[in-house]
Amino acid sequence: MNTTQKLIGVDMGATNVRAGLVIDGNVVAYAANKLPVTKGYDEVLDTIFATIDQIYQNDVISIGIGVPSVVERKSGVVYNVQNIPSWVEVPLKALLEGRYGKEAQVNNDANCFALGEKIYGIGQSYQDFVGLAIGTGIGGGIISNGKLLRDVNCGAGEFGEMPYRDSKFEDYCSGVFFDKFYNTHAENIFNHAANGDHEALNIVDEFAFHLGTLIKTIICAVDPEAIIIGGSIAKAASLYNEKMQKVVNTFPYPRTIEKLTIKYSNLSEVQVLGAAALYLDNL
Repeated sequence: MNTTQKLIGVDMGATNVRAGLVIDGNVVAYAANKLPVTKGYDEVLDTIFATIDQIYQNDVISIGIGVPSVVERKSGVVYNVQNIPSWVEVPLKALLEGRYGKEAQVNNDANCFALGEKIYGIGQSYQDFVGLAIGTGIGGGIISNGKLLRDVNCGAGEFGEMPYRDSKFEDYCSGVFFDKFYNTHAENIFNHAANGDHEALNIVDEFAFHLGTLIKTIICAVDPEAIIIGGSIAKAASLYNEKMQKVVNTFPYPRTIEKLTIKYSNLSEVQVLGAAALYLDNL
């Protein structure tokens, strides 16, 4: 696999667009712009183009973009982008290829996280794993036989949407949990817990229980050899990993747990890298 080709990866978030020129696993040029407050259809598209234009070079092979939504894999049409109501149905692949004259790849942003780990990160050691990106929300991507799972709408691995208790896993296993149930931010709780605050530690233990339960559910659904966790909440893993692992260990088949590896991402700009790597995954 030739990773020395020039690729562009774009990560489209809820509030900003980030893009990187990637060569051999390194982001050699970087650009970022905030999405317009209006979040109108054309304004958002213009922001994506402007961000790419800042780093674009004529010998780029491909442009890949990860979006927080479902994507029709073959056509590259994006549907119902979260936090951007105007993007109900967007032929993003065709629009990118029409503007730049280069092959474009479009996929879900959590899939880009998983692929970034597979091509450039600790996922290189595994052929079958789940990548979990945990921050304000939670998203997942599935690597099967060394490549992204070839699902129809790029939505496999969205474990946060699975029903859990009175709502869904995302409400208990991401930053939503701290906002919804304790009216504060995850960072605030983790900071207090790191300083030994008893109440904060109890809240972190509660979060760890829910996350461990999610991982057991993932094992039932996918049975991967590894789960790689990234995102802002992964940075506080030292506070919840032990309790989470104890919950995972209650899985009814001990041999499965013995063979499972849970690791935390340390790859910077992993979703930009993963978006760029969509070209390599499709070779």
